[in-house]
Amino acid sequence: MFIRTLISATIVAASVGYAYPADISGAGATFPFPIYAKWADTYKKDTGNGLNYQSIGSGGGIKQIKAKTVTFGASDMPLEPKDVAAAGLVQFPTVVGGDVPVVNLDGVGADQLVLDGPTLANIFLGKITKWDDPAIAKLNPGVKLPSQAIVVVHRSDGSGTTFIFTNYLSKVSDDWKSNVGASTAVEWPVGIGAKGNEGVSNNVTQAKGSIGYVEYAYALQNKMASVDMINADGKRVPPNSAAFQAAAANADWAKSDHYYIILTNQPGATTWPIAGATFILMYQHPDDTAAAGEALKFFNWAYTNGSKQAEDLDYVPLPATVVAQIQKTWADNITTSDGKPVFVAK
Repeated sequence: MFIRTLISATIVAASVGYAYPADISGAGATFPFPIYAKWADTYKKDTGNGLNYQSIGSGGGIKQIKAKTVTFGASDMPLEPKDVAAAGLVQFPTVVGGDVPVVNLDGVGADQLVLDGPTLANIFLGKITKWDDPAIAKLNPGVKLPSQAIVVVHRSDGSGTTFIFTNYLSKVSDDWKSNVGASTAVEWPVGIGAKGNEGVSNNVTQAKGSIGYVEYAYALQNKMASVDMINADGKRVPPNSAAFQAAAANADWAKSDHYYIILTNQPGATTWPIAGATFILMYQHPDDTAAAGEALKFFNWAYTNGSKQAEDLDYVPLPATVVAQIQKTWADNITTSDGKPVFVAK
């Protein structure tokens, strides 16, 4: 099981690094927590340096980096370029992954149910309330659907996972766009709130007839029934790393301002429609340059040595050309007060 609360998330991440004063401190998105925890464990064994990462949601990560209580913040919702510049921050992506709808329906396993965007939006709008609704039945002619109430589970905290999910729903449903919108936190029309990907996973696992959305690694770890989607090209696709990679294929990082790219509802026959990158936020001129340098060493190590671990958890590593661009961004923009780079990749 993944970590269920902020306290235990901190304990696990700190135990990877034994909470030495030199440990790298970060907080934020739950979306990348599985891979950050895996990287941290291996990095500790390789270097002796630890990572204390608090999996508290993207909203919390943005607040903590702006309050300067951590060396880096993590968010699945990229900050807009003007906001990055105004806060004196540097933003860069680490990996690409996917949000997936997950269900708890008797007799329905992973990839057996399929939904399209408008139907998914109508479920989370509370317009479709039973599993045997004609809209769901039309998409699933071979599936025995119960006449059971749908229990919607959503995030209760400020969440980049929610941003990715609601951004997608806003692109496929005018009703959703007009009445709910896309953000890290929205006014949900219906449903039960739960904290973190961990909390949503736990609630869906326990509640019969439920549907929620989580980062794919959580669905795999908890053996949840993920839902296939009809993508922008009208094709049925299951969630997996190949489908996330197809979504990322259209990303032009070289021309993106402050790496601001959103990957939802991208074209392509094999593309997963609810995909997104996850991002790190650090100060251009950090107060503690030694800590900032250690954080950049960790991410540089992850780019260089962590791709296989990312792929094993169905995240998509960034291309080498993008990594090189990010390394240049560090050298040019994360500097001491006299303009010297805090860290230079070798």
